[in-house]
Amino acid sequence: QVQLVESGGGLVQAGGSLRLSCVASGSIFSLNAMGWFRQVAGEQRELVATITSGGSTNYADSVKGRFTISIDNAKNTVYLQMNSLNPEDTAVYYCNANARRRWNTGYQIYWGQGTQVTVSS
Repeated sequence: QVQLVESGGGLVQAGGSLRLSCVASGSIFSLNAMGWFRQVAGEQRELVATITSGGSTNYADSVKGRFTISIDNAKNTVYLQMNSLNPEDTAVYYCNANARRRWNTGYQIYWGQGTQVTVSS
């Protein structure tokens, strides 16, 4: 199996910063991308940012210029540096990974359990 564990969430005031981390572990042959999504209760989960193992990034328009995603391939870890946070960023943040467990299997998406980020005004 592949496990993803997020950390770094919490309560912060508007204008503040947080750094999220997500470590992928278990039976991993290779990872080709990781990402962050967020979800507010009662709403759809939405993309925040993704990054490939080669470093190509993609961001939601709402976070461009404020959030930065990075990856440490050696540690199977993805980070999300969040600056200039505002109350609209409040959500549960989920990490995902596109990974394969063996050389002869396809890639699958795996999800973490989520970490709460709350931004107070």
